[in-house]
Amino acid sequence: MRVLITGGAGFIGSHYARQLLQGAYPAFADAEVVVLDKLTYAGNQENLRPVAENPRLRFVRGDICDAELVAELMTGVDVVVHFAAESHVDRSILGASDFVRTNVVGTDTLLQAALAAGVGKFVHVSTDEVYGSIETGSWPEEHALEPNSPYSAAKAGSDLMSRAYFRTHELPVCVTRCSNNYGPYQFPEKLLPLFITNLLDGHRVPLYGDGGNVRDWLHVDDHCRGIQLVAESGRPGEVYNIGGGTELTNRRLTERLLEAMGQDFSMVRPVDDRKGHDRRYSVDHAKIAAELGYRPRVGFDEGLAETIRWYRENRSWREPLKQVQK
Repeated sequence: MRVLITGGAGFIGSHYARQLLQGAYPAFADAEVVVLDKLTYAGNQENLRPVAENPRLRFVRGDICDAELVAELMTGVDVVVHFAAESHVDRSILGASDFVRTNVVGTDTLLQAALAAGVGKFVHVSTDEVYGSIETGSWPEEHALEPNSPYSAAKAGSDLMSRAYFRTHELPVCVTRCSNNYGPYQFPEKLLPLFITNLLDGHRVPLYGDGGNVRDWLHVDDHCRGIQLVAESGRPGEVYNIGGGTELTNRRLTERLLEAMGQDFSMVRPVDDRKGHDRRYSVDHAKIAAELGYRPRVGFDEGLAETIRWYRENRSWREPLKQVQK
């Protein structure tokens, strides 16, 4: 078996690659792994260091929009797990073109190559942000897509391209939509690693608006186990939500982080709210639970403590990447 992992040097993709190569997914125990990553600011080969010497790993630096390269790498591939994306909302507000190119054009390039190569399963990793914002309840997979940021609009476009390749060409595509991920190796511009590393370095943390925005938190290990279930047994053409089951306002999340790190609210600096900031995300993951047996295993307190410990112990990894938002 050969597995192509796009964006496999990023936060979530590298976790999936490490877990696969270290035997966490028995169905793929002997798989050859090809990681394709452009190594933009959020891609880091250091994330693959624990498995770098594994003879089953091949790393290729390249762009998912490079049709010739993608076609070459797709030869002989059985499963594609597509993580590669521009994913930071604030950056997309400043300029959307890179998001459209990578998330939409790049996904189309991969889908076309997978179709030509006869790939057996294509898992497109997406986000709950494509649904928009929800005041109460949780989104099922059938909910309309109502993205509100350039980032989520570009991801919605990639979701729809994936759907189209299944409906038009019968390419066996599955789409996963996850809630907010956290854990080791996350680039320190995202909320939790930004806050953790700021506090470790004695800086205050910037909290948007009134802190009332609600997110569901999902440990990266639970997310990747959900993706693996879909890669193994997901029904082609289906969408699967993957949630963590811990909904918190940003203010309450910040309070829990401060408590865990022995700090108080004097370390918080209120900042103006983000443009078009979605108020609440909440995915219903009953479908993947019923069909594939998924359930989150990492409790939030346990996962948060582990994540804080990892950033404390890996200063050499984070310091070159960190631009402190004081």
